[in-house]
Amino acid sequence: FFSEKGMWGLRSAALRLARRSAQRTGRARAALLHRSAAASKARPSLRPCGFALSYRYLSAAASKPFMLADIGEGIAEVEVLQWFVRPGDKVEQFDRLCEVQSDKATVEISSPFVGTITSVAYEVGSIAKVGTPLLHISLESSEESTPSAGELPSEAAETASAPAVAAAASLAAVPGGGGKVLSTPATRALAKQHSVDLSTIFGTGRDGRVTKEDLMKVLAGGSVSTSALQPAAAAPAVALPPPAATAASTAKLLEDHAVPIKGIRKAMFAQMTAANAVPHFGYADEVVMDQLAAVRQQLKPIAAEHGLAKFTLMPLIVKATSLALSHFPELNSSVSEDGTQLIVKASHNIGVAMDTPTGLIVPNIKQVQHRSLLDIAEELARLQKDAAAGKIAVNDLKGGTFTLSNIGNIGGTYTGPVINLPEVAIAGLGKMRPTPRY
Repeated sequence: FFSEKGMWGLRSAALRLARRSAQRTGRARAALLHRSAAASKARPSLRPCGFALSYRYLSAAASKPFMLADIGEGIAEVEVLQWFVRPGDKVEQFDRLCEVQSDKATVEISSPFVGTITSVAYEVGSIAKVGTPLLHISLESSEESTPSAGELPSEAAETASAPAVAAAASLAAVPGGGGKVLSTPATRALAKQHSVDLSTIFGTGRDGRVTKEDLMKVLAGGSVSTSALQPAAAAPAVALPPPAATAASTAKLLEDHAVPIKGIRKAMFAQMTAANAVPHFGYADEVVMDQLAAVRQQLKPIAAEHGLAKFTLMPLIVKATSLALSHFPELNSSVSEDGTQLIVKASHNIGVAMDTPTGLIVPNIKQVQHRSLLDIAEELARLQKDAAAGKIAVNDLKGGTFTLSNIGNIGGTYTGPVINLPEVAIAGLGKMRPTPRY
C-alpha cells in the first residue's frame, strides 16, 4: 500500500518513461524515413519507402513451385518425356505442362493455375522424384495467395491437393462404353459417393469437363444431358505395330554399352521378379476352334455395322474366359497380403497382356461378365489404341482379376506365362492353325 505522495511519485516516473519512449520511437522513425529517401534517390525507377519493398516481396512470393506429389500405387518417380511449355510461356488453367511416364502409365500433367512459367526443373529424359518441383510458375495477381484444395476452382482443387500425376490422369471411363468423361478425381469421388453416372451429365467446364458445380446441380435436382447418353463412335481395332528397325538395332555392336532400365520396363522387372517367388503349376492343352472361328465370321459384318473394321477372336476368348470363371470362381481371386485369406472377386476384370514400345503392360477390361461381345471388342480396341500410343490410363491398369497372354500374333504355340500378381492364375494362348488330328 502506498501513501498519496508515493502514488504521485509513481505517476511522475511513468510519465517520464513514456516521454523517453516516444522520443526514441520518433528518432527511429525519422532515421528509417531518411534511409528510405536515400534509397529512392539511388533507384529513381522504384517507388519510395515501404511500397517498393512490398512490391519486390510480392513478386518473389508469386513464383510458386509445382510439386510432383505421391499418388500412391508405388510410384516414387517419373520420367519426363516432353515439355509443352518453356520459361516465359503464359498458361491458363488445364493447359498442358508436360508429359511424364511412370512405371504404370504415360500421362500428361496440366496446370491448375493461371500464370507465367519461370523455370522448369528437369530436362527431357530426366527422372523426376516425388516431392520435388516439376517447374516454377509466377501466378497472376488474383492467384498470389496459395489456395487450399477447397478454395481452388473445382477443376483445379484436386490438382493442388492431390499429386500432379493424378491431376493429369483426369479421364473417367464411361460405364459400358469406350468413351471418356473429362473430370477430376474429386468430382469422380463425389459422383461415386452419390451413385451418379458422370456420363449422364453435360459438362460445362473446359473441353466439356464435368465440373463439381455441374455435379452439385444434378444432386440438387437439376436435369441431366440426354446427349451424353448417346454411345460414342467405337474406335477401330488397332494392331500393335512391330518395333521399327533402326540403324542402331541392325548395326553390329563394337563395344558393350549400358541401357538404363526405367519406367514401365522397370516395373515389369519388379513384377516378374516378385511373381517368380510364387509356386507355379502349368497345364497345357489344345482346343478345337472350328466352331468359334465360324461364329467370328458371322459376327464380322455385324461388328462392321457398329464401326469395328476388324473383329478378331480375342473378344470371343475374353467372353469365354468370363463364362469359365463363373463356373470356377476361385481362379478369379487373389491372396491376402498376410496369406491367410483367398479373396474371391465378384467382378471379372480380365487383363490382356500387350507388348508396347515402352514395355509389357496388362490393361484390363472391367466387368466382362456384364458386357456384350461388341462392347468387349470396342473396349479392347480402345485399350490397344491407347497402349500403342503410350497413353494408357492408370485406371485401365488397376483392378485386374485374371490375365490372358496371347503369343499367337508372333507365331508361338505354347508358352509358360508368369502370374500377374496379386492374381492367382493366368492363361497363355498360342496361334490358331490347321492341324491334322485322328
